[in-house]
Amino acid sequence: MARDTSPQCKQCRREGQKLFLKGQRCFTDKCGVERRSYAPGEHGRGRMRHSEYRQQLREKQKAKRYYQLLEKQFASYYDKASRQDGVTGENLLRLLERRIDNVLVRLGFAASRRQSRQLVRHGHWTINGRRVDIPSYQVKPDDVIAIKDGSAAADIVRSATELTAGVPAWLQADHDSLTAKVLRLPERSEISAPVEEQLIVELYSK
Repeated sequence: MARDTSPQCKQCRREGQKLFLKGQRCFTDKCGVERRSYAPGEHGRGRMRHSEYRQQLREKQKAKRYYQLLEKQFASYYDKASRQDGVTGENLLRLLERRIDNVLVRLGFAASRRQSRQLVRHGHWTINGRRVDIPSYQVKPDDVIAIKDGSAAADIVRSATELTAGVPAWLQADHDSLTAKVLRLPERSEISAPVEEQLIVELYSK
């Protein structure tokens, strides 16, 4: 399975803000953005031209890194969103939010998307009683998510729930039994991704 293996703290530093890619470490003083708040590389502290194209490109890169996707995957999501009814940017974020690896993070069942993806790939989760091992699986309203009976990852998941500040209103979680339910599709106001989706739409519309 193709994935981005580049240093995650450098990704946050490049975007100039925390993307919470490393779970608990992001809440400590070991966070790369806290220690070095400038971009990585030889010219990280230099002045950069803030052109319109650069803003649009950085916003797309930020969204890719936040949701841990590769370029081809992200472009595929945009293409699908552009063919749906409604606002393309909001459609894009809804598709990304409904990925099971992202949903587990939102529920507090994983400390990061990388950890979530590993738990899914190893078959530790079920949806409506059926094992799911595809991180890009799109959840639907009324889907019931549960950890697999006898899963060896239960302790890891319980540790992750301690980092959870809250669960979005479109999801319902039971941290005691490690089960959850998708109540409905997310509204834009309920998506906490630090992304200006309109800039991404403008970039792809060129």
